[in-house]
Amino acid sequence: MLDVRRLRLLRDLAHLGTIAAVARAHAYTPSAVSQQLAALQREAGVPLLEHTGRRVGLTSAGAALVAHAEAVLAALEAADASLAAARAGLSGTVRIGAFPSAVRTLLPPALVALGREHPALDLMVTELDPVAMPAALRDQRLDVALTHDYDVVPGQPEDAVDSVPLLEETVFLAVPADGGGGEDEGGGEGDPIRGARDAAWIVGSPGTLCHTVAVRACRAAGFTPRVRHHADDFTAVLALVAAGQGVAIVPRLGAAQPPSGVRLLPLPARRRTRIAYRRGSGTHPAVAACVAALRASTEAYLRGRPGARPH
Repeated sequence: MLDVRRLRLLRDLAHLGTIAAVARAHAYTPSAVSQQLAALQREAGVPLLEHTGRRVGLTSAGAALVAHAEAVLAALEAADASLAAARAGLSGTVRIGAFPSAVRTLLPPALVALGREHPALDLMVTELDPVAMPAALRDQRLDVALTHDYDVVPGQPEDAVDSVPLLEETVFLAVPADGGGGEDEGGGEGDPIRGARDAAWIVGSPGTLCHTVAVRACRAAGFTPRVRHHADDFTAVLALVAAGQGVAIVPRLGAAQPPSGVRLLPLPARRRTRIAYRRGSGTHPAVAACVAALRASTEAYLRGRPGARPH
């Protein structure tokens, strides 16, 4: 019989790429991970790992076993959900991840509602970039995640993660009110991004989704942005725009209360927010309660706010 904990390590090696990364994710030593993977290989009776220089990769049998491991782990999540549904009341810890603009807007009313309706739940929130959400769900550092993608940078399917749509928003180019970008001065044919080709840009930190979105949108318009500032909080981004420091791409949630001195030019791009959780856990009563509370808070937030719509 294959050991489930060792299967999880093999699955994480497929995603993370190195034994050192798997060790960090599980707070093990690399030696301990190697020993557990060696034991799994003995249980399987076929080679699962192969060395390429100093790196360790998966054989074809190892890759096939990872696919089965995803199904096994999802079945265990579903079994846990069934047991939780049989218990009276909701209790225990629920770890929720969310991106910054959702933490400020959508999440607080949902937490209040969950605390009122299920007082035995211990709700823990972590602010994360969407790039980090899938790994945090796989590693069980999160149970529920508010994540998003853009149509210019669509999300990739994750074998270990299921999700449901929550929100779709307008995306803007934020420019200084007194000029300084987005005016289509260079023949952009009505495209604010092309009109900002000569402007300074404010983008997210390298490696974040917001950074990727800005760079990709500019390249699609035929230029590489001249980045002056890096900022990950949209309140700070808009303050920099108002100070004439550059232009920035900002979604509706991040621009709910723009400061004076900022103009918002709508773009054809959209940002799509989803509620994600580990595959198999969607019927867990605590996860279902979080989904319901987040949908209710989103609908309440959007009443009377054009440019965004719930799914």
